[in-house]
Amino acid sequence: MYFLLIQKKIFLVLNINLLKKILNKFNGLLYSQEYLCLARESFTQPIHGYLTRNNTVIKDITKLHAFVGYSPLIFAFASGSISGDEVIEIIFSHEIDDATELLPEKNCLARLQMKKISQFTVPEGIIFIYEGVKGKHLFVNTFNQWITQIDNRLYNRKPGNVYLEKNLYKQVQIAYSFPRTISLISVSYNGEFNLFPTDLHGPVSEDHYLISLRHEGKACAQVEKAGQIVISTVQSHAFKEVYALGKNHMQELRSKDQFKFNEGISEKLRLPLPFQVIEYRELELTGSYQHGIHKILLFRMLNRANLSSEVHTLSHIHCSYGTWRLKHGLPGNYLIR
Repeated sequence: MYFLLIQKKIFLVLNINLLKKILNKFNGLLYSQEYLCLARESFTQPIHGYLTRNNTVIKDITKLHAFVGYSPLIFAFASGSISGDEVIEIIFSHEIDDATELLPEKNCLARLQMKKISQFTVPEGIIFIYEGVKGKHLFVNTFNQWITQIDNRLYNRKPGNVYLEKNLYKQVQIAYSFPRTISLISVSYNGEFNLFPTDLHGPVSEDHYLISLRHEGKACAQVEKAGQIVISTVQSHAFKEVYALGKNHMQELRSKDQFKFNEGISEKLRLPLPFQVIEYRELELTGSYQHGIHKILLFRMLNRANLSSEVHTLSHIHCSYGTWRLKHGLPGNYLIR
């Protein structure tokens, strides 16, 4: 009986592994890693995102938004960048010249519909918060996308992983067609420290900054308790070490010598700076908004400092868009982990 049970388990594992190989063979993706690291400054001919109305381009919002959530998908915009409509559509394209032209459908690589769900009021104006409603893209063909959805349903429902169901997975693939900067957060409380990465962040005005953390994570509680942090951009060649720090989102505060800080400290908050730091911002928490798995934290910027003249900022994109670029002869400079 015991031998038969072992046989059944081996047979099940072999079938699961075989199915995974079949799905990988037909998903159309040319990279085995879901997210491809790169140096943002050398990533040429990037895709752009355009706020549109009735297919007519209103504004290029590629650099005018902060990506602050993936479950659900959440973007933030300053009031000077967007009018605050209840529903907006963003079209992603490589081919556009006139900021007011009617965009031909053949030039539309992806579409993202979003709805307004909240806002912050700061001295500089209003920061609008939008949630993804529906996304569609042409990074890979319809059959390949169907295979990828099957793979997602079968293999991404596991402990510790955030499962992106239904259309949300496509929305996230679209959001990561822009290179997203992976920064490191230094936090300290009662003489103990943590250091962890995030790519859900960005400036939303001259003096304010948003960072999104999982509201059930220990890192989020530590940041809220401390009230002050340093967020640093780092050199791209540190990509393996930075990815390895992801586990610290669920770790307790520890002594400083448990982390790979460099010898420098931030100017105002006197917090330690991470290895391979390029630039840092010192931030003070002023508000928050919780939605889905995320707590979106609003900070006032206390100080900003550049420490390196040689800049290769660590960022990453989704491999579905990376696949489209490779098939269309666009350079990648990817750093494979």
